Amino acid sequence: MKQWDEFLAPYKQAVEELKVKLKGMRGQFELNSTHSPIEFVTGRVKPIASILDKANQKGIPLDRLEEEMQDIAGLRMMCQFVDDIHTVVNLLRIRNDFEIVEERDYISHKKMSGYRSYHVVIRYPVQTIHGEKNILVEIQIRTLAMNFWATIEHSLNYKYKGVFPTDIKMRLQRAAEAAFRLDEEMSLIRGEIQEAQAFFTRKKEQKQEEKN
Repeated sequence: MKQWDEFLAPYKQAVEELKVKLKGMRGQFELNSTHSPIEFVTGRVKPIASILDKANQKGIPLDRLEEEMQDIAGLRMMCQFVDDIHTVVNLLRIRNDFEIVEERDYISHKKMSGYRSYHVVIRYPVQTIHGEKNILVEIQIRTLAMNFWATIEHSLNYKYKGVFPTDIKMRLQRAAEAAFRLDEEMSLIRGEIQEAQAFFTRKKEQKQEEKN
């Protein structure tokens, strides 16, 4: 167990540091009183059991985990609109505190299951007492609707071990299309939504000022 703790420690550090940095991007938009393409950010380190399961499925030797498993450390950046995803990806591309090593666009090219998301794999330098260690981290950028579908699909996938009954598979695909249509409809009234949100924020700030 101690070996696993030592192995995962830099990944945990990377997740915590990146959560602060990526949440900081949202804060900068709020300071400028402009629409933030980032709704919220979450992160996690894959549990040991999940690492072992994936290594077994993918045929990854345990001594090659650092090089071949890209999502031991993972972050998710949630967006309100599909267009926001591309804005966030471009913001990640211009950063100089990590290197992008791979991008996978599952929005333009959805998976057979219906899964949609944009994945960016980065190489992030973690400073340790033994020196700098480069960690692979996967960042998933998706809308709230995409995330709702993916969360449900993940739970069912765990239950059925990837082999879905035909009716469940069909309903999941329909649900994925429904979620994407929801995103498309919301994009069409994006201006109205953002105007309403800005109005709500101004009202909240005014009430706060009156209290003070």
